[in-house]
Amino acid sequence: MTPPQVGVLGPDALRSVLVATAPPPDVSLNPLTGDARPAEDWVTTFHLVLVVLDPYTYESSWIIETAGRILTNFGGADCRPAWLVAGTPEQAATFLGPWSEQLLTFSDPDREMIKGLSLQHLPAIVHLNQKLEVEGSSEGWNPAGWREVANTLADQMSWSQPIIPGPGDPNPYEGSPALS
Repeated sequence: MTPPQVGVLGPDALRSVLVATAPPPDVSLNPLTGDARPAEDWVTTFHLVLVVLDPYTYESSWIIETAGRILTNFGGADCRPAWLVAGTPEQAATFLGPWSEQLLTFSDPDREMIKGLSLQHLPAIVHLNQKLEVEGSSEGWNPAGWREVANTLADQMSWSQPIIPGPGDPNPYEGSPALS
């Protein structure tokens, strides 16, 4: 299956109405390398910006390159750009390919962090501050929503804003259910 066709919907066609919630501080985040730690430990020094994907859906696969470009934009900023994949470490590494080595990657096989964030559709982008509060989120591929999250993060980090949507990015789409 291929991503939605260019020109079918404009970049602001979808609007997220659901908002992520702060996850429980003790929910575990499991990096592909290193030890699992509670979510609150991952934000003690830096904000955390997560792109949340489901390795079993086309909708998440369509956004990998776009999301990777957005996350790497923040590579030198005072935040942790990371993937959160709803699968085992092996599934996350296979699904993301080289991206799993370029950026911090968490596996969430039981979707505990996804449940904790109250996400309804994937892919999603979520910005958590140092208090583990949600600064911004957008579900599905909603370029206007993702741009808002990224621009707020860039302003807070005194960093450059990524171009969203960029050349070759897919058109907006709702995504797939986060908890099915």
